[in-house]
Amino acid sequence: MKYFAYGSNMDVAQMDVRCPGAPVQANAKLNDFRFVINSRGVASIVDAPGSVVHGVLWEISPSDERTLDRYEGVRKGLYWKTTVTVETSVRIVDDVLTYAATDSNEGPPRSGYQEKIVAAAKSHELPSVYIEELEGWTNLA
Repeated sequence: MKYFAYGSNMDVAQMDVRCPGAPVQANAKLNDFRFVINSRGVASIVDAPGSVVHGVLWEISPSDERTLDRYEGVRKGLYWKTTVTVETSVRIVDDVLTYAATDSNEGPPRSGYQEKIVAAAKSHELPSVYIEELEGWTNLA
């Protein structure tokens, strides 16, 4: 199964703990969504026609998905699972799992969290304009 990570799960070391052996497939982008930090201080995506969220496409197993469900707090109602279509440099990939927070109210990031996302984005060589957007993300609605 394909999984699109746009927040801290872009971090290879974190995913090695959560989903050992899950390989990165490619960098990918999700059109018509915008990256946000919610009032809990964690990443999410919200509908935003014309916007783009960049991230990483992973190949995960059913066991990995169950583990991610626990880490993302699906049973607690913190995140919900959805499928999206993402675009890599060579193809469009349908039916890709991702998580979106149930809380879409924007707020400040948890201590060290935004830096982890920026470092992961840099390590995957996401577009520099997008990395600048992540670095400057300060919307505290």
